[in-house]
Amino acid sequence: MLDAIRASGAPAPEVLAVEGDVLVLEDLGHDAGLTGVWHSLGDAVRTLHSCIGPRYGWPVDYRFGSVPIPNGMESNWPRFWAERRLLSGATGVPTALTRRIEALCQTLPDRLPADPGPALLHGDLWVGNVVAHDGCLQGLIDPACYYGHSEVDLAMLCLFGSPDSSFWSGYGDPPEPGFEDRLAIYQLWPALVHLRLFGDSYYGLVERLLSRCSV
Repeated sequence: MLDAIRASGAPAPEVLAVEGDVLVLEDLGHDAGLTGVWHSLGDAVRTLHSCIGPRYGWPVDYRFGSVPIPNGMESNWPRFWAERRLLSGATGVPTALTRRIEALCQTLPDRLPADPGPALLHGDLWVGNVVAHDGCLQGLIDPACYYGHSEVDLAMLCLFGSPDSSFWSGYGDPPEPGFEDRLAIYQLWPALVHLRLFGDSYYGLVERLLSRCSV
């Protein structure tokens, strides 16, 4: 995944060695936060999203901790988001939430574009996975890459905060019409992952996002 990000032209640490479960990466230095680098981050994410894949998904499955993430390649985006993300993410959550997620998935063909360009996604794009210091963006780290709708990364970046306005000028292309309506649909999956990994403290977030989806 790091190699794929670097190949796109976006910054990421170089992989120096892999041996068993040991991964040796280039040292990007001390992270000093994103002050002064939001524009550069927007430009880097635009560069990443300019790398277009053949279909939605990734060649292999992976996991966030104990939560498995299926990535089987798919040519229909609403079906990918329903089956590989929301329904798989709902495994083991309270039944009341599962039923609402199933109801939402029935509506996705009418709410998500059928075939947006399958952009290379970071997959876990929040400020903790961006390294910057001395006013310079050093790299994107800890990816969970796959090919999908570019708005997924943008929604994740907005889940636990709001990007500086200069991020959007760096990204260049304004969000497509309807982005605000799709935001909660795309934020729901990482919220489900957090609920499964960290427990009931994220139950309210999942409920709020489902309510914003009108289910």
